[in-house]
Amino acid sequence: MSGVVKGDGETLHAWQMQDLVVRGEITASELVTQALARLAQRDGELKSYTDVTAQRALDEALQIDLRRQRGEALPPLAGVPYAVKNLFDVTGLPTLAGGHRERAGAAASLDATLVQRATAAGACLVGALNMDAYAYGFTTENSLHGVTRNPHDPSRVAGGSSGGCGAAVAADLCAFSLGSDTNGSIRVPSSFCGVFGLKPTFGGLSRGGSRPFVHGIDHVGPFARCARDLARVFDVLSGLDVRDHACTRAAGSAVEPAVVRAFAEGVQGLPGLRVARLTDYFDQWSGPDARAASETVAKALGAQDELTLQDVAAARAGAFVITASESGQLYRSELQQHYELMEPLNRDRMLAGSLLPASWYVQAQRFRLAFLQQMKAHFERYDLLIAPATPVVATRIGQEWLDLPAGRVPTRPSIGLMTQPISFVGLPVVAVPLPTAGGLPIAVQLIAAPGREDVALAAAAALEAVGLTFDTSGGAA
Repeated sequence: MSGVVKGDGETLHAWQMQDLVVRGEITASELVTQALARLAQRDGELKSYTDVTAQRALDEALQIDLRRQRGEALPPLAGVPYAVKNLFDVTGLPTLAGGHRERAGAAASLDATLVQRATAAGACLVGALNMDAYAYGFTTENSLHGVTRNPHDPSRVAGGSSGGCGAAVAADLCAFSLGSDTNGSIRVPSSFCGVFGLKPTFGGLSRGGSRPFVHGIDHVGPFARCARDLARVFDVLSGLDVRDHACTRAAGSAVEPAVVRAFAEGVQGLPGLRVARLTDYFDQWSGPDARAASETVAKALGAQDELTLQDVAAARAGAFVITASESGQLYRSELQQHYELMEPLNRDRMLAGSLLPASWYVQAQRFRLAFLQQMKAHFERYDLLIAPATPVVATRIGQEWLDLPAGRVPTRPSIGLMTQPISFVGLPVVAVPLPTAGGLPIAVQLIAAPGREDVALAAAAALEAVGLTFDTSGGAA
Protein backbone atom coordinates (compact mmCIF):
# COMPACT_ATOMS: atom_id res chain seq x y z
CA MET A 1 0.00 0.00 0.00
CA SER A 2 3.10 2.22 0.03
CA GLY A 3 2.10 3.66 3.38
CA VAL A 4 -1.27 4.96 2.21
CA VAL A 5 -4.05 3.85 4.54
CA LYS A 6 -6.98 5.31 2.65
CA GLY A 7 -8.08 4.18 -0.75
CA ASP A 8 -11.01 5.76 -2.60
CA GLY A 9 -11.77 7.85 0.51
CA GLU A 10 -12.32 4.77 2.68
CA THR A 11 -11.00 4.58 6.21
CA LEU A 12 -9.70 1.21 7.35
CA HIS A 13 -11.21 -0.57 10.30
CA ALA A 14 -9.02 -1.97 13.06
CA TRP A 15 -9.46 -5.57 11.91
CA GLN A 16 -8.41 -4.57 8.37
CA MET A 17 -5.32 -2.78 9.69
CA GLN A 18 -4.20 -5.85 11.60
CA ASP A 19 -4.79 -8.03 8.54
CA LEU A 20 -2.65 -5.75 6.34
CA VAL A 21 0.16 -5.71 8.90
CA VAL A 22 0.09 -9.51 9.14
CA ARG A 23 0.27 -9.79 5.33
CA GLY A 24 3.09 -7.26 5.13
CA GLU A 25 1.15 -4.79 2.98
CA ILE A 26 1.76 -2.00 5.47
CA THR A 27 3.86 -1.69 8.60
CA ALA A 28 2.63 -0.88 12.06
CA SER A 29 5.01 2.09 12.04
CA GLU A 30 3.33 3.48 8.93
CA LEU A 31 -0.12 3.14 10.50
CA VAL A 32 0.96 4.98 13.63
CA THR A 33 2.84 7.68 11.73
CA GLN A 34 -0.24 8.39 9.61
CA ALA A 35 -2.51 8.52 12.66
CA LEU A 36 -0.16 10.98 14.36
CA ALA A 37 -0.08 13.13 11.24
CA ARG A 38 -3.87 13.28 11.06
CA LEU A 39 -3.99 14.08 14.75
CA ALA A 40 -1.54 16.97 14.36
CA GLN A 41 -3.51 18.33 11.42
CA ARG A 42 -7.01 18.16 12.88
CA ASP A 43 -7.03 18.08 16.65
CA GLY A 44 -6.16 21.72 17.17
CA GLU A 45 -9.76 22.45 16.22
CA LEU A 46 -11.45 19.38 17.66
CA LYS A 47 -9.66 19.19 21.03
CA SER A 48 -10.34 15.49 21.36
CA TYR A 49 -6.90 14.78 22.90
CA THR A 50 -5.41 16.06 26.14
CA ASP A 51 -2.11 14.19 25.74
CA VAL A 52 -0.33 12.62 22.77
CA THR A 53 1.96 9.65 23.43
CA ALA A 54 3.74 9.72 20.09
CA GLN A 55 7.00 8.11 21.17
CA ARG A 56 5.25 5.29 23.00
CA ALA A 57 3.08 4.58 19.96
CA LEU A 58 6.06 4.55 17.62
CA ASP A 59 8.04 2.29 19.98
CA GLU A 60 5.12 -0.14 20.23
CA ALA A 61 4.70 -0.14 16.45
CA LEU A 62 8.40 -0.85 15.97
CA GLN A 63 8.15 -3.90 18.22
CA ILE A 64 5.29 -5.24 16.09
CA ASP A 65 7.31 -4.71 12.90
CA LEU A 66 10.33 -6.48 14.41
CA ARG A 67 8.17 -9.42 15.44
CA ARG A 68 6.89 -9.76 11.89
CA GLN A 69 10.42 -9.59 10.51
CA ARG A 70 11.33 -12.48 12.82
CA GLY A 71 8.43 -14.50 11.45
CA GLU A 72 6.45 -14.50 14.71
CA ALA A 73 2.68 -14.81 14.79
CA LEU A 74 1.15 -11.39 15.36
CA PRO A 75 -1.55 -10.61 17.94
CA PRO A 76 -5.15 -9.60 17.08
CA LEU A 77 -4.67 -5.82 17.27
CA ALA A 78 -1.16 -5.68 15.79
CA GLY A 79 -0.29 -2.14 14.70
CA VAL A 80 -3.71 -0.64 15.41
CA PRO A 81 -3.55 2.98 16.71
CA TYR A 82 -5.90 3.62 19.63
CA ALA A 83 -6.46 6.11 22.44
CA VAL A 84 -8.09 6.13 25.89
CA LYS A 85 -10.26 8.49 27.88
CA ASN A 86 -8.01 10.37 30.27
CA LEU A 87 -9.42 8.60 33.32
CA PHE A 88 -7.41 5.45 32.45
CA ASP A 89 -3.96 5.23 33.97
CA VAL A 90 -1.20 5.53 31.37
CA THR A 91 2.37 5.10 32.55
CA GLY A 92 4.13 8.45 32.64
CA LEU A 93 0.97 10.58 32.45
CA PRO A 94 -1.09 12.08 35.27
CA THR A 95 -4.60 10.60 35.30
CA LEU A 96 -6.65 13.76 34.81
CA ALA A 97 -10.24 12.47 34.77
CA GLY A 98 -11.00 15.76 33.07
CA GLY A 99 -9.81 17.79 36.05
CA HIS A 100 -6.99 20.23 36.73
CA ARG A 101 -3.60 18.91 35.69
CA GLU A 102 -1.95 20.31 38.84
CA ARG A 103 -4.53 18.51 40.99
CA ALA A 104 -4.17 15.16 39.20
CA GLY A 105 -1.24 14.03 41.31
CA ALA A 106 1.86 12.14 40.22
CA ALA A 107 2.17 10.46 36.86
CA ALA A 108 0.86 6.90 36.77
CA SER A 109 3.50 4.23 37.31
CA LEU A 110 1.39 1.39 35.89
CA ASP A 111 -1.00 1.16 32.94
CA ALA A 112 -4.67 0.45 33.54
CA THR A 113 -5.63 -3.18 33.02
CA LEU A 114 -7.31 -2.57 29.65
CA VAL A 115 -4.30 -0.60 28.43
CA GLN A 116 -2.05 -3.48 29.45
CA ARG A 117 -4.26 -5.93 27.57
CA ALA A 118 -4.45 -3.72 24.48
CA THR A 119 -0.66 -3.45 24.48
CA ALA A 120 -0.31 -7.22 24.78
CA ALA A 121 -2.68 -7.54 21.81
CA GLY A 122 -0.38 -5.34 19.70
CA ALA A 123 -2.34 -2.07 19.72
CA CYS A 124 -0.36 1.18 19.77
CA LEU A 125 -1.41 3.91 22.20
CA VAL A 126 -1.38 7.36 20.61
CA GLY A 127 -2.81 9.38 23.49
CA ALA A 128 -5.34 10.28 26.16
CA LEU A 129 -8.71 11.82 25.31
CA ASN A 130 -10.76 14.74 26.55
CA MET A 131 -13.87 14.29 28.68
CA ASP A 132 -16.35 16.08 30.90
CA ALA A 133 -14.61 16.87 34.18
CA TYR A 134 -14.81 13.89 36.58
CA ALA A 135 -16.97 12.09 33.95
CA TYR A 136 -19.97 14.15 35.10
CA GLY A 137 -21.66 15.45 31.96
CA PHE A 138 -23.01 14.66 28.52
CA THR A 139 -21.35 17.32 26.33
CA THR A 140 -17.55 17.47 26.99
CA GLU A 141 -17.77 21.21 27.44
CA ASN A 142 -14.68 21.14 29.64
CA SER A 143 -13.64 24.52 31.04
CA LEU A 144 -10.15 23.23 31.88
CA HIS A 145 -9.16 21.45 28.65
CA GLY A 146 -11.47 23.02 26.10
CA VAL A 147 -14.69 21.96 24.40
CA THR A 148 -14.40 18.85 22.25
CA ARG A 149 -16.07 19.75 18.95
CA ASN A 150 -18.11 17.45 16.78
CA PRO A 151 -16.16 16.35 13.67
CA HIS A 152 -19.34 16.55 11.55
CA ASP A 153 -20.14 20.13 12.63
CA PRO A 154 -17.64 22.00 14.84
CA SER A 155 -20.38 24.28 16.16
CA ARG A 156 -21.85 21.25 17.94
CA VAL A 157 -20.75 19.14 20.90
CA ALA A 158 -19.33 15.64 20.60
CA GLY A 159 -21.36 14.31 23.51
CA GLY A 160 -19.99 13.14 26.82
CA SER A 161 -18.58 12.36 29.09
CA SER A 162 -16.42 10.34 26.65
CA GLY A 163 -16.60 13.07 24.01
CA GLY A 164 -12.96 12.85 23.04
CA CYS A 165 -13.37 9.10 22.45
CA GLY A 166 -16.24 9.58 20.00
CA ALA A 167 -14.71 12.54 18.19
CA ALA A 168 -11.27 10.95 17.76
CA VAL A 169 -12.70 7.78 16.21
CA ALA A 170 -15.14 9.70 14.00
CA ALA A 171 -12.35 11.96 12.72
CA ASP A 172 -10.03 8.98 12.06
CA LEU A 173 -7.50 10.12 14.65
CA CYS A 174 -7.40 6.57 16.01
CA ALA A 175 -8.99 3.28 14.97
CA PHE A 176 -10.70 2.61 18.28
CA SER A 177 -10.87 4.19 21.71
CA LEU A 178 -11.68 3.15 25.25
CA GLY A 179 -14.17 5.16 27.28
CA SER A 180 -16.43 4.84 30.28
CA ASP A 181 -20.19 4.93 30.73
CA THR A 182 -22.07 5.63 33.95
CA ASN A 183 -25.30 7.16 32.67
CA GLY A 184 -24.69 7.18 28.91
CA SER A 185 -21.12 8.36 28.41
CA ILE A 186 -20.34 5.83 25.66
CA ARG A 187 -23.74 5.80 23.98
CA VAL A 188 -24.20 9.60 23.82
CA PRO A 189 -20.89 10.35 22.01
CA SER A 190 -21.56 7.37 19.72
CA SER A 191 -24.89 8.95 18.78
CA PHE A 192 -23.57 12.49 18.33
CA CYS A 193 -20.38 11.50 16.49
CA GLY A 194 -21.77 8.68 14.37
CA VAL A 195 -19.64 5.77 15.59
CA PHE A 196 -20.40 2.42 17.19
CA GLY A 197 -20.10 2.05 20.95
CA LEU A 198 -20.35 -0.87 23.36
CA LYS A 199 -21.39 -0.50 26.97
CA PRO A 200 -20.94 -4.06 28.22
CA THR A 201 -22.84 -5.72 31.03
CA PHE A 202 -21.80 -4.20 34.36
CA GLY A 203 -18.54 -5.98 35.22
CA GLY A 204 -18.03 -7.09 31.61
CA LEU A 205 -14.65 -5.34 31.30
CA SER A 206 -12.21 -4.47 34.04
CA ARG A 207 -12.07 -0.94 35.43
CA GLY A 208 -8.74 -1.68 37.09
CA GLY A 209 -6.47 1.36 36.94
CA SER A 210 -9.21 3.77 35.93
CA ARG A 211 -10.37 6.78 37.95
CA PRO A 212 -13.84 6.03 39.35
CA PHE A 213 -16.85 8.32 39.16
CA VAL A 214 -19.72 6.16 40.44
CA HIS A 215 -18.24 2.83 41.38
CA GLY A 216 -21.61 1.11 41.63
CA ILE A 217 -22.63 2.00 38.06
CA ASP A 218 -19.40 2.72 36.11
CA HIS A 219 -18.80 0.62 32.99
CA VAL A 220 -15.88 0.76 30.54
CA GLY A 221 -16.03 -0.12 26.87
CA PRO A 222 -14.84 0.56 23.31
CA PHE A 223 -15.77 2.91 20.46
CA ALA A 224 -15.08 1.94 16.84
CA ARG A 225 -16.26 2.48 13.27
CA CYS A 226 -17.84 -0.96 12.88
CA ALA A 227 -19.42 -3.71 14.95
CA ARG A 228 -16.63 -6.18 14.15
CA ASP A 229 -14.02 -3.90 15.71
CA LEU A 230 -16.14 -3.59 18.86
CA ALA A 231 -16.40 -7.37 19.04
CA ARG A 232 -12.68 -7.93 18.52
CA VAL A 233 -11.69 -5.34 21.12
CA PHE A 234 -14.21 -6.74 23.59
CA ASP A 235 -12.89 -10.28 23.07
CA VAL A 236 -9.28 -9.20 23.48
CA LEU A 237 -9.86 -7.11 26.61
CA SER A 238 -12.21 -9.48 28.45
CA GLY A 239 -11.04 -11.35 31.51
CA LEU A 240 -11.20 -11.38 35.29
CA ASP A 241 -8.99 -8.92 37.15
CA VAL A 242 -7.96 -8.69 40.79
CA ARG A 243 -7.82 -4.88 40.37
CA ASP A 244 -11.60 -4.78 39.84
CA HIS A 245 -13.60 -7.27 41.88
CA ALA A 246 -16.79 -6.21 40.09
CA CYS A 247 -15.36 -7.65 36.86
CA THR A 248 -17.10 -10.98 36.39
CA ARG A 249 -16.59 -11.92 32.73
CA ALA A 250 -13.85 -14.45 32.08
CA ALA A 251 -11.58 -14.31 29.05
CA GLY A 252 -12.38 -16.18 25.85
CA SER A 253 -15.79 -14.68 25.09
CA ALA A 254 -15.26 -15.16 21.30
CA VAL A 255 -17.98 -12.74 20.20
CA GLU A 256 -16.29 -11.78 16.92
CA PRO A 257 -17.14 -14.97 14.95
CA ALA A 258 -20.87 -14.45 15.55
CA VAL A 259 -20.56 -10.84 14.43
CA VAL A 260 -18.71 -11.82 11.26
CA ARG A 261 -21.45 -14.33 10.40
CA ALA A 262 -24.17 -11.77 11.06
CA PHE A 263 -22.47 -9.23 8.84
CA ALA A 264 -22.08 -11.75 6.02
CA GLU A 265 -25.75 -12.74 6.15
CA GLY A 266 -27.38 -9.44 7.18
CA VAL A 267 -30.75 -9.63 8.90
CA GLN A 268 -31.22 -13.06 7.32
CA GLY A 269 -28.49 -14.25 9.65
CA LEU A 270 -30.60 -13.62 12.75
CA PRO A 271 -33.33 -16.27 12.50
CA GLY A 272 -35.75 -16.37 15.38
CA LEU A 273 -34.45 -13.17 16.99
CA ARG A 274 -37.17 -11.88 19.32
CA VAL A 275 -37.21 -8.08 19.24
CA ALA A 276 -39.38 -5.36 20.76
CA ARG A 277 -39.26 -1.57 20.44
CA LEU A 278 -39.54 0.41 23.68
CA THR A 279 -42.33 3.01 23.51
CA ASP A 280 -44.22 5.45 25.77
CA TYR A 281 -41.47 7.11 27.86
CA PHE A 282 -38.96 6.62 25.04
CA ASP A 283 -41.31 8.06 22.42
CA GLN A 284 -42.45 10.92 24.65
CA TRP A 285 -38.88 12.13 25.10
CA SER A 286 -37.71 11.49 21.52
CA GLY A 287 -37.42 14.17 18.89
CA PRO A 288 -38.46 13.20 15.34
CA ASP A 289 -35.01 11.95 14.31
CA ALA A 290 -34.67 9.74 17.38
CA ARG A 291 -38.09 8.17 17.00
CA ALA A 292 -37.63 7.60 13.27
CA ALA A 293 -34.30 5.86 13.93
CA SER A 294 -35.79 3.49 16.49
CA GLU A 295 -38.71 2.66 14.18
CA THR A 296 -36.36 2.04 11.25
CA VAL A 297 -34.24 -0.38 13.24
CA ALA A 298 -37.28 -2.12 14.69
CA LYS A 299 -38.66 -2.73 11.20
CA ALA A 300 -35.31 -3.94 9.86
CA LEU A 301 -34.86 -6.43 12.70
CA GLY A 302 -38.44 -7.63 12.45
CA ALA A 303 -39.60 -6.41 15.85
CA GLN A 304 -42.71 -8.33 16.81
CA ASP A 305 -43.98 -5.97 19.50
CA GLU A 306 -43.87 -2.57 21.08
CA LEU A 307 -43.13 -2.71 24.79
CA THR A 308 -43.95 -0.33 27.62
CA LEU A 309 -41.52 -0.44 30.52
CA GLN A 310 -42.92 0.41 33.92
CA ASP A 311 -41.15 2.91 36.21
CA VAL A 312 -38.64 4.16 33.63
CA ALA A 313 -38.73 7.71 35.02
CA ALA A 314 -38.17 6.30 38.51
CA ALA A 315 -35.17 4.35 37.22
CA ARG A 316 -33.70 7.56 35.83
CA ALA A 317 -34.33 9.30 39.16
CA GLY A 318 -32.63 6.43 40.98
CA ALA A 319 -29.63 6.73 38.68
CA PHE A 320 -29.45 10.45 39.51
CA VAL A 321 -29.53 9.77 43.26
CA ILE A 322 -26.82 7.10 43.18
CA THR A 323 -24.68 9.16 40.81
CA ALA A 324 -24.94 12.29 42.94
CA SER A 325 -24.38 10.47 46.23
CA GLU A 326 -21.37 8.38 45.20
CA SER A 327 -19.62 11.10 43.21
CA GLY A 328 -20.29 13.70 45.90
CA GLN A 329 -18.73 11.47 48.54
CA LEU A 330 -15.81 10.56 46.31
CA TYR A 331 -14.92 14.20 45.67
CA ARG A 332 -16.02 15.62 49.02
CA SER A 333 -12.53 16.53 50.25
CA GLU A 334 -11.68 18.09 46.88
CA LEU A 335 -14.87 20.15 47.05
CA GLN A 336 -13.99 21.32 50.55
CA GLN A 337 -10.39 22.21 49.80
CA HIS A 338 -10.28 23.22 46.12
CA TYR A 339 -13.82 24.16 45.12
CA GLU A 340 -12.66 27.18 43.10
CA LEU A 341 -10.42 24.97 40.89
CA MET A 342 -13.13 22.47 40.01
CA GLU A 343 -15.24 22.45 36.85
CA PRO A 344 -17.89 25.21 37.17
CA LEU A 345 -20.44 23.21 35.17
CA ASN A 346 -20.68 20.42 37.73
CA ARG A 347 -19.08 21.32 41.07
CA ASP A 348 -22.38 22.54 42.53
CA ARG A 349 -24.10 19.29 41.53
CA MET A 350 -21.36 17.28 43.21
CA LEU A 351 -21.56 19.41 46.34
CA ALA A 352 -25.32 18.88 46.51
CA GLY A 353 -24.81 15.15 46.01
CA SER A 354 -22.43 14.98 48.96
CA LEU A 355 -25.28 16.24 51.18
CA LEU A 356 -28.02 13.82 50.06
CA PRO A 357 -29.62 11.77 52.88
CA ALA A 358 -28.38 8.20 53.16
CA SER A 359 -31.99 7.02 53.14
CA TRP A 360 -32.41 8.29 49.57
CA TYR A 361 -29.36 6.30 48.46
CA VAL A 362 -30.64 3.14 50.15
CA GLN A 363 -34.08 3.52 48.57
CA ALA A 364 -32.52 4.02 45.13
CA GLN A 365 -30.48 0.85 45.52
CA ARG A 366 -33.53 -1.14 46.60
CA PHE A 367 -35.51 0.11 43.62
CA ARG A 368 -32.56 -0.72 41.37
CA LEU A 369 -32.87 -4.40 42.26
CA ALA A 370 -36.60 -4.35 41.59
CA PHE A 371 -36.16 -2.66 38.21
CA LEU A 372 -33.47 -5.17 37.23
CA GLN A 373 -35.84 -8.03 38.00
CA GLN A 374 -38.48 -6.39 35.81
CA MET A 375 -35.98 -6.13 32.95
CA LYS A 376 -34.85 -9.72 33.35
CA ALA A 377 -38.48 -10.83 33.09
CA HIS A 378 -38.78 -9.06 29.73
CA PHE A 379 -35.73 -10.93 28.48
CA GLU A 380 -37.54 -14.21 29.03
CA ARG A 381 -39.75 -13.11 26.15
CA TYR A 382 -37.34 -11.03 24.03
CA ASP A 383 -33.70 -11.26 22.99
CA LEU A 384 -33.28 -7.60 22.11
CA LEU A 385 -34.93 -4.29 23.00
CA ILE A 386 -34.65 -1.15 20.87
CA ALA A 387 -34.63 2.47 22.06
CA PRO A 388 -33.08 5.76 20.93
CA ALA A 389 -29.68 6.60 22.39
CA THR A 390 -30.27 10.37 22.53
CA PRO A 391 -33.41 12.49 22.20
CA VAL A 392 -31.90 14.58 19.39
CA VAL A 393 -28.84 14.89 17.16
CA ALA A 394 -25.76 16.67 18.52
CA THR A 395 -26.67 19.93 20.21
CA ARG A 396 -24.90 23.21 19.63
CA ILE A 397 -22.12 24.27 21.99
CA GLY A 398 -23.64 26.23 24.84
CA GLN A 399 -27.23 25.24 24.01
CA GLU A 400 -29.28 25.45 27.20
CA TRP A 401 -32.65 23.91 26.30
CA LEU A 402 -34.20 21.00 24.38
CA ASP A 403 -37.74 21.18 23.03
CA LEU A 404 -39.13 17.65 23.02
CA PRO A 405 -42.63 16.22 22.58
CA ALA A 406 -43.06 15.90 26.35
CA GLY A 407 -41.86 19.45 27.04
CA ARG A 408 -38.90 21.79 27.30
CA VAL A 409 -36.01 20.51 29.41
CA PRO A 410 -32.45 21.67 30.21
CA THR A 411 -29.95 20.32 27.70
CA ARG A 412 -27.00 19.01 29.69
CA PRO A 413 -28.78 16.60 32.06
CA SER A 414 -31.53 15.69 29.58
CA ILE A 415 -29.28 14.29 26.85
CA GLY A 416 -29.18 11.15 29.02
CA LEU A 417 -32.95 10.67 29.17
CA MET A 418 -32.76 7.46 27.14
CA THR A 419 -29.53 5.98 28.48
CA GLN A 420 -29.72 6.47 32.26
CA PRO A 421 -32.52 3.97 32.96
CA ILE A 422 -30.64 1.25 31.08
CA SER A 423 -27.16 1.62 32.61
CA PHE A 424 -28.85 1.94 36.04
CA VAL A 425 -29.28 -1.85 35.97
CA GLY A 426 -26.11 -2.71 34.05
CA LEU A 427 -27.55 -4.16 30.84
CA PRO A 428 -25.27 -4.57 27.78
CA VAL A 429 -25.97 -2.07 24.99
CA VAL A 430 -24.54 -1.45 21.53
CA ALA A 431 -25.06 2.07 20.19
CA VAL A 432 -25.60 1.90 16.42
CA PRO A 433 -25.43 5.19 14.46
CA LEU A 434 -27.95 5.94 11.71
CA PRO A 435 -28.07 8.88 9.28
CA THR A 436 -30.75 11.57 9.53
CA ALA A 437 -32.33 13.73 6.85
CA GLY A 438 -30.24 16.65 8.08
CA GLY A 439 -26.99 14.76 7.53
CA LEU A 440 -26.03 14.34 11.18
CA PRO A 441 -25.97 10.93 12.86
CA ILE A 442 -28.16 9.65 15.66
CA ALA A 443 -27.89 6.26 17.37
CA VAL A 444 -30.22 3.60 18.62
CA GLN A 445 -29.56 1.41 21.62
CA LEU A 446 -29.62 -2.34 21.04
CA ILE A 447 -30.23 -3.64 24.56
CA ALA A 448 -29.66 -7.29 25.45
CA ALA A 449 -29.92 -9.50 28.51
CA PRO A 450 -27.01 -9.53 30.98
CA GLY A 451 -23.99 -11.24 29.47
CA ARG A 452 -25.42 -11.30 25.92
CA GLU A 453 -23.21 -8.76 24.21
CA ASP A 454 -23.04 -11.23 21.33
CA VAL A 455 -26.74 -10.74 20.53
CA ALA A 456 -26.52 -6.94 20.45
CA LEU A 457 -23.28 -6.94 18.44
CA ALA A 458 -24.62 -9.44 15.90
CA ALA A 459 -27.72 -7.29 15.40
CA ALA A 460 -25.52 -4.23 14.95
CA ALA A 461 -23.49 -6.06 12.30
CA ALA A 462 -26.68 -7.14 10.52
CA LEU A 463 -27.89 -3.53 10.35
CA GLU A 464 -24.48 -2.52 9.04
CA ALA A 465 -24.60 -5.23 6.37
CA VAL A 466 -27.91 -4.02 4.93
CA GLY A 467 -26.67 -0.42 4.71
CA LEU A 468 -28.81 1.20 7.40
CA THR A 469 -25.97 2.60 9.51
CA PHE A 470 -24.25 5.98 9.32
CA ASP A 471 -21.32 5.95 6.89
CA THR A 472 -18.19 6.06 9.03
CA SER A 473 -15.82 4.96 6.27
CA GLY A 474 -14.49 8.29 5.15
CA GLY A 475 -13.84 10.02 8.47
CA ALA A 476 -15.56 13.28 9.28
CA ALA A 477 -14.91 16.21 7.02
